Amino acid sequence: MRATAFYSGVVAERVDRVQQQPPTRFRWLLHIDVDQFQVAAERLRRRDLIGVRVIVGGDGDPSRPRQVVTCASYEARGDGVRAGLPLPAARRKSPDAVFLPLDMAYYADVSERVMDVVRGQGDPVEVWGFDEAYLGVEPRDGDPVLDAAEVVAFADRLRVAVLDETGLECCLGVSDNKQRAKMAAGFAKAAVRAPDASPADRTFVLDDENWPELMGPRPCRDLWSVGPRTAARLADHGVDTVDQLQAASLADLIAMFGPSQGNWLYVLCRGGGDDAIATEPWIAKSHSRSRTYPTDLTGRDEVRVAATDLTREVLTQAVAEQRTPFRVGLTVRTSSFHTRTKMRKLDAPTVEFDEIIPVVNRLVDAFELDRPVRLLAVRLELEDV
Repeated sequence: MRATAFYSGVVAERVDRVQQQPPTRFRWLLHIDVDQFQVAAERLRRRDLIGVRVIVGGDGDPSRPRQVVTCASYEARGDGVRAGLPLPAARRKSPDAVFLPLDMAYYADVSERVMDVVRGQGDPVEVWGFDEAYLGVEPRDGDPVLDAAEVVAFADRLRVAVLDETGLECCLGVSDNKQRAKMAAGFAKAAVRAPDASPADRTFVLDDENWPELMGPRPCRDLWSVGPRTAARLADHGVDTVDQLQAASLADLIAMFGPSQGNWLYVLCRGGGDDAIATEPWIAKSHSRSRTYPTDLTGRDEVRVAATDLTREVLTQAVAEQRTPFRVGLTVRTSSFHTRTKMRKLDAPTVEFDEIIPVVNRLVDAFELDRPVRLLAVRLELEDV
């Protein structure tokens, strides 16, 4: 596997925008993805849930129309239950399922146990969430030492270590960059659901050799980081598959999407991506709080009170982290699911609630509010530390 100078240049430009210190680049990267994480964590403390339909979301009450599924067991997914589905709809699809409330503190504890095992291998680790992380195996600045078979053997040992020490199964994608490694993990997750799957199927290599065959006929939406809007714009230009995207010239992609995204799509469809691992703790640029209300908010005064409560909550978090807000955002979603966000900069960075809340109120007043409000979110953008 190799990264061309063009790939490296485009990826480095994107990485430099978010990393002050240049992270280490690697010849081999693994993407670790824990299967059905929240469900698997619940099964660790309730063995009676193994093999049954389990749905996690909200407070676990499937009669709540405004709470949604955050994780479903593979058994429930077979009934058509997916993350984001309202809990009552999930119950209709899977009436025999066990519904459980979210327990974020417990999931954080289980996740830390998994990441301790991953870090214990001695290689740099970049955590991306409770259930996934990237691991860099061999730096690019030295001579090649490991071949694909050796990296796969390493991945298998890591998988067994996670299982032995935490009781959780995971899948691993192996490649030369993050984007391709994540897609490789997706192939592994699909493979292990086959009736004749073996433990070896939990590790999958996606590289220059099998990329054209596996990814070429697939829709552009299957490329990591290509969202529905980008896929729709590509389809408007007759580009539906990865093969068709590769056939598009760089000039055409830049004309369609601009230089940054156009270059990125040109790299991505050819299997290129980011080969750097940043082990530094991720520092948030903003904090937010959102709430979907059991009963729609029907007046501006109700919205103002609700926005005040959210502001107080998110400001408390910022102050606890010794961060200072400099801009406020308010998102309003109406009962018809029309969603809009408005932003306003503070007169000066401050942690004083009495100085922030007038700006929040002005944002509330900037919305027409001609329909009942279903959801509110307040975001505070924070100065760099």
